[in-house]
Amino acid sequence: MKGGESVPPWVELLLSTQFFTTCSSHLISPRNECNFFCIDCQTPQASFCYYCRLSHHSSHHVIQIRRSSYHDVVKVSELEDILDISDVQTYVINSSRVVYLTERPQLRSCGVSNIKLSSSQTYKCEICSRTLLDDFRFCSLGCNFTAIKRDNETNVAENAIASNGKDVEIGSNDGSTNVGSANEISSDANNYRNEIPSSTRVIRHRRKGIPCRAPFF
Repeated sequence: MKGGESVPPWVELLLSTQFFTTCSSHLISPRNECNFFCIDCQTPQASFCYYCRLSHHSSHHVIQIRRSSYHDVVKVSELEDILDISDVQTYVINSSRVVYLTERPQLRSCGVSNIKLSSSQTYKCEICSRTLLDDFRFCSLGCNFTAIKRDNETNVAENAIASNGKDVEIGSNDGSTNVGSANEISSDANNYRNEIPSSTRVIRHRRKGIPCRAPFF
C-alpha cells in the first residue's frame, strides 16, 4: 500500500475484524475457531472457520490469519500478490515470513542492555514510533493503512486550497472589474463637479447702460 493510492475496501474490513472467536455454526466441531478471511466476500461476519470455508468459500480467495504471541499475523506469501506490503516490517515465525495486522504495544525497557539496544536501532514506525528491526516504514498493515488515509486527506486539503487560490486570482483579473473601476472614477468626477462651492463660480451680470437725463435748458 503506497501513499496516494486507493486502498482496496477489504483491507479496512480485514483490520477491523475480530478473529479466533468460536464459530456459532460449528460449536462442537474441533476446528471451529474463526481464523479465515475472504477477500471476495465483504460481509459483516467477515471471519469464519475451517468448515465454513469448505461450505461457502471453496472457490473464493481466502487468507488465513495466524497467531504469534497473542497477535494476529498473515503470511507474506498470501498477501504479496494482492497487496503492496513493501513498506511493512516482516518477521520470520515458524520458518514463514509474516506481517502483523495491527499495531502492538510498545516494548518496555528493562535494564541497561535494553536501553543500549533501543538506542542502536534507528528505524521506527512512522505512525506509532515502534522500533523496527530493518529499514521499513511501518510495523503493521494497520499503521500503513493509517498513513495512507492521512496522506490522502492531506492531498485533498491541499488541492482544495490550490483550487480556491486559482478562483480568487481569476476573479481579480476579470475584465468586469476594470469596467467597474472606470465607472467608479467617472462617477467620482461627476460628484466632484457637483460639489464645487458656489463662491468659486463666476457670476456674470448684465451691465447697465448710461442713464439718459432730461436737459435743464
